[in-house]
Amino acid sequence: MGFAAEVKEELCKVPLKRRCCAVAEAYGVLLFCNTFQPQQVRIITESRSFKARLPHLFRKAFRVDFDTVPPPGEGKGTFLIDQPEKMHAIYQAFGLEWPGSVSLHINLALLEDEHDRKAFLRGAFLAGGAITDPMKGFHMEIDTTHYSVGRETPALLQEMGFEPKLACRKGSQIIYFKQSNHIEDILITIGAPAAAMTVMTAKRARDIRGSVNRQVNCDSANLDKSVEAAQEQLDAIRTLEEAGVLPTLSGKLQYAARLRLDHAELSLAQLAALCDPPLSKSALNHRLHKLVDLAKDLETAQAAPQEQSS
Repeated sequence: MGFAAEVKEELCKVPLKRRCCAVAEAYGVLLFCNTFQPQQVRIITESRSFKARLPHLFRKAFRVDFDTVPPPGEGKGTFLIDQPEKMHAIYQAFGLEWPGSVSLHINLALLEDEHDRKAFLRGAFLAGGAITDPMKGFHMEIDTTHYSVGRETPALLQEMGFEPKLACRKGSQIIYFKQSNHIEDILITIGAPAAAMTVMTAKRARDIRGSVNRQVNCDSANLDKSVEAAQEQLDAIRTLEEAGVLPTLSGKLQYAARLRLDHAELSLAQLAALCDPPLSKSALNHRLHKLVDLAKDLETAQAAPQEQSS
């Protein structure tokens, strides 16, 4: 079962206690479902739990049964109402005259109470919602083919303290969230706290993984720098040794050179720990850097006569 199916399954466990909440949830379903016209209601879903909830929801909200229900089982199923008396009952519940065109606007008179607004959004998500597996990314959306509903729903969400985004896709209005904390809040609001916890856990896991990756990358970069520095020091020491300069240097520089030659694989900190008497990492680094500078000076001096002769 995908994460979106898990969310809808959790939402469908919210009990249908008040008739006003059932009407509000059914209102959300109808404004975000496949077809809501004076002649017909058609809802297509592949959610097994939503299939089980719809007949109870419409009976509670409108006291009507579907004319056509899909057979039980997996896959998409279609719920249909087209009998005039049932369409009339649905219109009456929304305070609309029938027959006539459905006002494809959100009737806020039906959503005055907070619990009704939450139920409306729950129905909207059940009918037209989708959500990405939080381990892969953060995206939650509901879409409707009704332009006005698509424009009014974000305003309703903003009144409730949310910050939705709006986009158009193939003639549909898409209301969506991309930030994990916004998705968590909306899931809790519509009745899916367990799904919200899953999003929170995924966010923490991704943050930890990102932090570990950054640390590994940082360590790798530091290791590369250490290896390059050690190789530069070794090359400098060998240059000084081959030119017969190394024995003429101070005892401190000769000691640092011998230490590096004998322990080419060690980091600067590890090398400093071997010094006797003890030597700080900074002091040892200064001596090794001095050897590198001397080798560069020597190479420059050796190259000058060749350039003059040429």
